[in-house]
Amino acid sequence: MPSFKSDLIAVLSERGYLHQCSDIEGLDALAAKEKITGYIGFDATAPSLHAGSLIQIMMLHWMQETGHRPIALMGGGTTMIGDPSFKDEARKLLTVADIDRNLEGIRQVFSRFLDFEGGRALMINNADWLRDLNYIEFLRDVGRHFSVNKMLSYDSVKLRLDREQSLSFLEFNYMILQGYDFVELYRRTGCVLQMGGSDQWGNIVNGIDLGHKMEQAQFFALTSPLLTTASGGKMGKTAAGAVWLDAGLLSPYQYWQFWRNTEDADVARFLKLYTKLPLDEVARLAALSGSEINEAKKVLATDTTTLVHGRTAAEEAAEAARRTFEEGETVANIPTMEIDRGPNEEWKRGRSNTAILAASGLVSSNSEARRKIAEGAVRINDQVVKDPNEIIPWDRVEPGTGAFKVQLGKKKIALVKPRG
Repeated sequence: MPSFKSDLIAVLSERGYLHQCSDIEGLDALAAKEKITGYIGFDATAPSLHAGSLIQIMMLHWMQETGHRPIALMGGGTTMIGDPSFKDEARKLLTVADIDRNLEGIRQVFSRFLDFEGGRALMINNADWLRDLNYIEFLRDVGRHFSVNKMLSYDSVKLRLDREQSLSFLEFNYMILQGYDFVELYRRTGCVLQMGGSDQWGNIVNGIDLGHKMEQAQFFALTSPLLTTASGGKMGKTAAGAVWLDAGLLSPYQYWQFWRNTEDADVARFLKLYTKLPLDEVARLAALSGSEINEAKKVLATDTTTLVHGRTAAEEAAEAARRTFEEGETVANIPTMEIDRGPNEEWKRGRSNTAILAASGLVSSNSEARRKIAEGAVRINDQVVKDPNEIIPWDRVEPGTGAFKVQLGKKKIALVKPRG
């Protein structure tokens, strides 16, 4: 591992956040010499962020902890278009009221990671400058610096075009607006660093180029790896849906269980990325093997839940899990997911073992569900499941819960309730 001069780059590298950087030596030298300001943007496409956004939130946290100033940029303006990067189709357009309502939910989680009241971090909304732009002036002053030829060369654009999927002029402007955000933040706060996931590399580099042309300033880009689980699932999502950071959308108990169900191969990596534990303690936990690895998973679950929901909620979730899985006591907080009865006639009779297991959130995909069933590791209503395609009628729900009790292995349990 290379030796870095600044605490910021050293921490980001040691904990696994560092993927690409436009000028790693220059950024490292600057961060070692002076306090820098950097930002990550968060669009308001939903009423909450999900666990897939945690890596970016943690990068801002570590920027603050190493003595620099992070900006959480709320996308009140850019959300009106929607980022087309690596998407198969355009995002649904949201109204200003929808966006502002989503922003209210998204803002709440950051206060647990960043110190806004103490001024060590900033929260800014790009609606402050984007919603009132004069279109003709913007084209003349900003648009002229962008090469369409270069924009067409980015993988995020080429993917849509190669698949012959429509890329609207509206979406094409997103990278221009994101680049302009970087310039505007430089003017307002002296921000010189933009961070994000590796899928944002092209957009961020555009901002660097625009900054050079409009401000003759040195800007930096830094991206984190796009993470998948060891089995290939998308981080922050399960077959049952997103792992929301809002307790109103996903209970602290369900959130705790998501992290407790981490695959063995992911434990060390996730402890580095998603907790603030010292690296020597991470190494100790990562060295556990056999059944002892479950203790490391409990630490991971409790620490990540503490960061998002607070220590009390995390400890209550851990205790509920202990009583449920170690003492056999039934607890109302067992995660309950939903599965649709409709829309076709076949679904109205029931759903397959595979669909029910996938809906439970205990696996990340239908293929993993079928594999676990083949291994004999799945029980539905306490009966071992053998046929992944067997249809379970709706009337087999347990009388007391009105749901299917789904168990994966010895300790992973969820309820799946029919909906519609």
